[in-house]
Amino acid sequence: MRDPLGSLKLLPWSSLLQVSVLTTLIVIIVELLVGLGLKYSSIVEATLNFIYSGPTGVFMNFLVAACVGVLAVYLLERFYPQVRINAGVLWALIPCVALVIAFKLLFPLPAILMNFKQNPNQLMGLPIGIFWQGQRYWWR
Repeated sequence: MRDPLGSLKLLPWSSLLQVSVLTTLIVIIVELLVGLGLKYSSIVEATLNFIYSGPTGVFMNFLVAACVGVLAVYLLERFYPQVRINAGVLWALIPCVALVIAFKLLFPLPAILMNFKQNPNQLMGLPIGIFWQGQRYWWR
């Protein structure tokens, strides 16, 4: 009888977690810069208030999460060329990135762009971004 969890053991978990941490660090840096822009620039504040108000706010939250997913796949391709990316690796990347971003919420860091508590639709945008960037690896 075949072991259904056997393929999970063969995934490059350490590489995926490292990519997830690097992706989250980039998100933290961008959030800090956006936070500084909100604090010191009325133009940035007015622009973000306009973009995130109304129905465009839901779309922007979804788009930001998709961009984080795209960034994660790009970093995996760039820094870990030895990892053979396939659909299973892309599926494993989703909980890795989500877990590290959720772990970020435990610290007193600004959660301006990525916040799963206030924006649960970001949980949908993350896998769409990952699979959109990794679509050439679906059938490998």
